[in-house]
Amino acid sequence: MRSERIDALNPTISEGAALPFHPVKGPSGLHSGALVRSVLTSLEDLKAEDIVLIDLHGKTSLADVMIIATGRSSVHVGAIADRVITAFKNASHAAPRAEGLQNCDWVLVDGGDAIVHIFKPEVRQFYNLEKMWGVDRPGELRAV
Repeated sequence: MRSERIDALNPTISEGAALPFHPVKGPSGLHSGALVRSVLTSLEDLKAEDIVLIDLHGKTSLADVMIIATGRSSVHVGAIADRVITAFKNASHAAPRAEGLQNCDWVLVDGGDAIVHIFKPEVRQFYNLEKMWGVDRPGELRAV
């Protein structure tokens, strides 16, 4: 089930299927589609909730894609963040920058081509990044 959801959101690059965002080759030489797949798998493995993928192509030069997810508690947010950091390291062989690991209310992991925000539910509701980027917050994994 998990792999079907990720495949529907982010089809494999080798199949030539259209991706829900505009992947490019980053400075590391890694295609952002492969990086996003690795991060999404990590989020799903640790049961992150309300996962949203936002295509940033043409909107900002910060990254190609932003991923927003929710953890149920500070401990859950920290565990998800650790797994996402490992996914970035394994996929690109470079350490991403991370902020917020002390409190784990909101952790930002910046992997260059992809930015991941992991929130506790009440913090996510307060900041409402989806509204700022003009997208709806879904009840399940989807691309925007």
